[in-house]
Amino acid sequence: MKAQSGAQQKAAGAALSAKRGGMPKSKLKGASREMYETMTEKELEDMASTKHDKIPERKS
Repeated sequence: MKAQSGAQQKAAGAALSAKRGGMPKSKLKGASREMYETMTEKELEDMASTKHDKIPERKS
């Protein structure tokens, strides 16, 4: 699954970091916490690695 906005990509990156143990789960808020709880590490990796030159910062 590809990220549809830069904000979604950043949230996926934060959730992925927590999933891998790079940061505590308690630091996650909002979308990143929900992504952490509902998505696999592979799904988060795919979303976080989306090329960001063609996506908007926020989805309209």
